[in-house]
Amino acid sequence: MSGIFMAAEIASQPQCWRDAADLAAANARLLPAPGARVAVVGCGTSWFIAQAYAVLRETAGLGETDAFAASEFPLGRDYDQIVALTRSGTTTEVHTLLARLAGRTPTTAITGVPAEIAGAVDALVDLSSVDERSVVQTRFATTALAMLRAHLGEDLAPVIAQAERVLAEPLPDELVEAGQFSFLGTGWSVGLANEAALKFREACLLWTESYPAWDYRHGPISISEPGRVTWMFGAAPDGLAEDVRRAGGVFVETGLDPMADLVRAQRVAGAIAARKGLDPDNPRSLTRSVVLG
Repeated sequence: MSGIFMAAEIASQPQCWRDAADLAAANARLLPAPGARVAVVGCGTSWFIAQAYAVLRETAGLGETDAFAASEFPLGRDYDQIVALTRSGTTTEVHTLLARLAGRTPTTAITGVPAEIAGAVDALVDLSSVDERSVVQTRFATTALAMLRAHLGEDLAPVIAQAERVLAEPLPDELVEAGQFSFLGTGWSVGLANEAALKFREACLLWTESYPAWDYRHGPISISEPGRVTWMFGAAPDGLAEDVRRAGGVFVETGLDPMADLVRAQRVAGAIAARKGLDPDNPRSLTRSVVLG
């Protein structure tokens, strides 16, 4: 059992987010301009962060924004800019897509290892200061999102303060001892619900699912029962909490900014890994980057 890197990286997030505003200012000309039609691509965690950012940017009225798994990008569509999120800079699907887009659409990579992708894109946003030693991503992904939120004009001070409180609070036993989690979101928090579910699968090998909150009643709620958790990122639709509790499940709705709530979910995943004797720094069947032969 280890997880010391993941634990330290989770704890470092408030300070990383403080630095994100400076990163946004330093890279402002490289990030999507107001009015541009933008697609954000990535794999796994990066795709889920892209989903969150796409909704935030479009909701802010700054331009049409789509998010795609890099392997599923629709090559027939035209964009003003493609942004690739990639911690390692080596992911096969991202490189394959960038090669197909070369000379056709301006491309920018947000990465923790610039040297691995510099030759494949037109511009680089260097986030090597928040790169990680744990295989399981935490601070790189959230700092990328914090930087993008700052670039949209958001004030990060409230969410930073919430994350600091989350890190200081004890975790409830009903979460650390639960056997199944369903994560829900609405709007931009759907992407973070997807990311939370992935963190639990990676870090502690737990059965997790994720859905848009309104869709959860259309079948998936049937799995709710004692010992299982339904965790809402953001405000829940009216009556949903009562429906879950009526089925015997635990309903979690913290009222936190979803990015701060994601930190809480990361901590719970780490705590469950410790309870199960697992090492989330080196999870089963996973490597830091997926490079296909």
